[in-house]
Amino acid sequence: MKLTMVGTGYVGLVSGACFAETGTDVTCLDIDATKVERLNGGEIPIFEPGLEDLVVRNRAAGRLRFTNDVQAAIKDADVVFIAVGTPSRPDGGADLSQVDAVANAVRQYAEKELVLVNKSTVPVGTNARVRRLVEGAQVPIHVVSNPEFLKEGDAVPDFMKPDRVVVGCDADDTFARETMTRLYHPVTLIGDRIVWMDPVSAEMTKYVANTMLAMRISFMNEIAALCEAVGGDIHSVRKGVGGDARIGQKFLYAGPGYGGSCFPKDVKALVHTAREHGLELELSAATDRVNQRQKSVLVRKVRHALGGDPRGKRVAVWGLSFKPRTDDVRESSALFLIDALLADGATIAAHDPEAMEVVRGMYGNKIELVDNAYKACEGADALVLVTEWSEYQNPDFHRVHKLLRSHHIVDGRNVWTRYGLPKQGFEYQGIGVKVP
Repeated sequence: MKLTMVGTGYVGLVSGACFAETGTDVTCLDIDATKVERLNGGEIPIFEPGLEDLVVRNRAAGRLRFTNDVQAAIKDADVVFIAVGTPSRPDGGADLSQVDAVANAVRQYAEKELVLVNKSTVPVGTNARVRRLVEGAQVPIHVVSNPEFLKEGDAVPDFMKPDRVVVGCDADDTFARETMTRLYHPVTLIGDRIVWMDPVSAEMTKYVANTMLAMRISFMNEIAALCEAVGGDIHSVRKGVGGDARIGQKFLYAGPGYGGSCFPKDVKALVHTAREHGLELELSAATDRVNQRQKSVLVRKVRHALGGDPRGKRVAVWGLSFKPRTDDVRESSALFLIDALLADGATIAAHDPEAMEVVRGMYGNKIELVDNAYKACEGADALVLVTEWSEYQNPDFHRVHKLLRSHHIVDGRNVWTRYGLPKQGFEYQGIGVKVP
């Protein structure tokens, strides 16, 4: 089976490499010739654990190729995946120009019957839109919706051992169903993980899943604020609530607000879709509002630690990516914090295991990026933990104490709550926690 993955961004690159690992013949197509040249030279543009090994191995085996030749990549493909960007518009909708371009190219260049799969995160109705665009092609084109549910930092195991594979296609489209069944068979051997549904429901499923997870985060962040007000402890509340099997423990951790490429965009898109149909999703809209407000929590706590005036103060920031095990800084709470502190007149020294080059390209010399987390603490008036990378979870606090000029710690992930930091001479603030 010949598969063409259109787009070499995060979803396209991970999905293409994983499909190649299962034995599928994969061509990754991108119109950016420079990007293709770099990929063919072995340069992986994103950090994702396990991805580089997959790309190297499958390129060597001849199962994975990169090209910018649109016609050659499409003309004899059995399956074409749309894995292009769908950036948010100011109104919360999605820019579908790249999706449209792929559909038009498939209509023009396909030379045999194929399945056109929408892997990009798209609004409800995009499947129907793509069907209209491919009408008039010289061969039958079956349009399928197959949203991705990859977690950055764990995308490869998520793909190879999926919780479920959502496929939206017409119930009577035997060709599409058989093609998708065969394609995903290697990763669903341990059980029937394909969830079949109509295309509209598949498009909805992606937005609803991410919004529900974001909703849990925002709810717990609100409860953390209430804990601070009444003297409760969010750790205890989380364990007590999550111990209910109907609720579970995941996504109940208080923090500085969610970020990344999915949750913020998908929550807004679901709200936008509802408004287009005359409905107001109150909980979803509130989820977004709470998250925007939560981004200010660390700023407020740092300002408090610095006596209300950060001007001229040095702040050490540990963690820049929106979550561990990725270099993605989109909608990162760390960047929100940095921007606010720079506006206050503070200076920033920051460290991250993977995201520093990305941030360097954004800030240049406006902040100091250091190659060692402890170096960021030298002469700093406060240390802020924003991203809970493993290497930050059990640092040498005696060393930190000696390096800091003022011994303020703001723990944005509540990782150090139980370490007795006040007894070690630190002024400690978490989020919604009691500090022993």
